[in-house]
Parts: sequence; C-alpha cells; structure tokens
Amino acid sequence: MIGKKQSAAGKTIVLNKKVRRDYFIDERFEAGISLQGWEVKSLRAGKVEIIDSYILLKDGEAYLFGALITPLPTSSSFINESQRNRKLLLHRAELNKIIGAVERKGFALVPTAMYWKNGHVKLEIGVARGKKMYDKRETEKKRDWERQKAR
Repeated sequence: MIGKKQSAAGKTIVLNKKVRRDYFIDERFEAGISLQGWEVKSLRAGKVEIIDSYILLKDGEAYLFGALITPLPTSSSFINESQRNRKLLLHRAELNKIIGAVERKGFALVPTAMYWKNGHVKLEIGVARGKKMYDKRETEKKRDWERQKAR
C-alpha cells in the first residue's frame, strides 16, 4: 500500500554486549514481554537499556528486573515506572527447562537481546555461566589474533 509505514518486524531494538563479554551462553530462549502501551511506543523509538538487567524466577514465573524503558516526552505525565518488573511470557515446558538449567550451580539467566518478531516484542534469554578474568583475557587474545591474521 502506498503511504504505509514499513513494518519493524525482525529488527533488533537493543543488544546486551556486556553479557557476551562477561558470560558463556549455553542455551538461548525466546520470550515475549508483558508491556504497557507507552512502553511499546518507547521501544519503537529505541529508548530502552537492558545492560544492567537480569531475570529472576518467582512462583514458577520469569520476570525481567532492571530494564530501563524511558518514556517519550509526548506520553502521559503520570508515568513513573520506567524501571518496573516485567513478566516474561513463556510456555510451561520452556519454564521447566529454564528452572532445571538455573538450579545447576553457577548458572544465571541474562537478557541478551530485544527485537521485533511479527509485530511483537521478543526478549532473547541466555542461560549463562560467568567468565573468570583469565577467560576474558583469553577471548580478547583470540579476537586480536584473528584480526591480525585477517590483515
């Protein structure tokens, strides 16, 4: 149709590069997020940060903590929950698999990316193990070596 906006399907909203540096990601899951209207508008504008966010399991459900969605200046003035806890939408089988993975020692749930899929906001969750300092240095050395080898 003429004059219709191009869809934002399949576009990445935000990546969490800090997670890729600090963790070994073993498994990845895709989850929907329960959002309010003003939050969706802010996501379309790219006003979101998930760098310091994390995922906790409470009462058999997954929640995203610490994600900052900044309200647009045109949104209503009574909004003050820019860092509220948001429920993640997962199937029961996926939740059971995640709970089993997190119960192992040294594993955590971290958000790795947020993106659009078929007009819905999706969050990519990683079941991750923390890297030690020497692991980080080794990864950096490999990356530098690959870069120099390519020259």
